[in-house]
Amino acid sequence: MNIEVDGYNICYKVTGNGEKTCVVLQGWGTDLGIYDTVADSINAKYRVIQFDFPGFGGSDEPREAWNVDAYADFFCKLMQALGIEAATLIGHSYGGRVIIKLASREELPFCIENIVLIDSAGVLPQRTFAQKVKIKRYKLLKRILNLKVIYALFPELIDDWRSRQGSEDYRKASPIMRQCLVMAVNEDLTELLPRIKQDTLLIWGDKDTATPIRDAKIMEEKIPSAGLAVIRGTGHFSFLEQPKVFDRIMKSYFQVGN
Repeated sequence: MNIEVDGYNICYKVTGNGEKTCVVLQGWGTDLGIYDTVADSINAKYRVIQFDFPGFGGSDEPREAWNVDAYADFFCKLMQALGIEAATLIGHSYGGRVIIKLASREELPFCIENIVLIDSAGVLPQRTFAQKVKIKRYKLLKRILNLKVIYALFPELIDDWRSRQGSEDYRKASPIMRQCLVMAVNEDLTELLPRIKQDTLLIWGDKDTATPIRDAKIMEEKIPSAGLAVIRGTGHFSFLEQPKVFDRIMKSYFQVGN
């Protein structure tokens, strides 16, 4: 299905017909269908809404670069457009960033009942000395290669070098979405965590390298009412890698089947 929100065409789907609502906020660069297993775990009891953020999946791309706060603002408009006054928010990776922003605000046009963060982003990673040196070397080389006289001498080599820089998410993104991603990954949300008052379930893969288990433990410590469930042997998409274990955790937390 599609809905127009603030001039953007947004893809979404609804499963389940429970009295209470859960909304799934996706990870960076994914599409809503990836989260079918998340919805399936609870839609016997809840109405579950999946959607594509602007710039993700089948939804329109932002007309300008958005930071995380802008995505949070958009989400508020989406909730109003869908007529949702209260919901549990489930966020994976980037979606977790948006939820942290929302939950730390003093006022919202809707009520957040509970929160589930799955391999969530939001904690700025600690960089080793070697990583810091690599970043400085990259920035210096980038300044040199951006000089017109240098580019004129080696255009194909420089274009090839540029195409191989950054993460896979960065390389696949459009110019506008690259700006959005850069703003997101350079913002540390750790100081916002103590402001989250909702009961919060953290679900994490212990082999996650994108948002390591260290981040989960920081969130568990900083969020006043947080509990951590670790899925062994899984990475950043723990809900896909061990769907049966994930399903049991979700059903237990949401008391589905009770």
